[in-house]
Amino acid sequence: MSKREKSIELLNRAVNDELLAVHQYMYFHFRCDDMGYDLVSNLFKRIAIQEMMHVEQLAERILFLKGEVEMKVEGEVQKLTEVKQMLEQAVRMETQSVDDYNCWANECAAHADSVSKKLFETLTAEEEVHQDQFETELDNLGKFGDHYLALQSIERSKSVATGTPAE
Repeated sequence: MSKREKSIELLNRAVNDELLAVHQYMYFHFRCDDMGYDLVSNLFKRIAIQEMMHVEQLAERILFLKGEVEMKVEGEVQKLTEVKQMLEQAVRMETQSVDDYNCWANECAAHADSVSKKLFETLTAEEEVHQDQFETELDNLGKFGDHYLALQSIERSKSVATGTPAE
């Protein structure tokens, strides 16, 4: 396998992971939105959009290397309905991405592909931010329990009742 082919393989593995994250986080967004948990719902939506931007960056690099972007998703969306489980799954996903991208950055470096290495390093840093955001929400849920989610639902109810958009 050539140096370029190895990078393309790793970049496509990342595309798969990012696409699965988009699907998973949008599912969580829909579920949380349906329950009226606007803050958590919007967090999942915002991070899903950031993961879509990661797919775009990875695809651009694959195409530059004259590879084919594999837009298939291997893996299943977890049909979780409890917010705590959603956040725990999100933390696991982000932790796995951080571990993989660190490893893949080193593999790209070993194959003399410093640009792909740098892309994986950038993605690692961004995934660490996502991981931290999900862990913060888990901490809040642990500290405040169901009251944390109830307050989000109450805010939505107030905005619906008064006809003013929730902030």
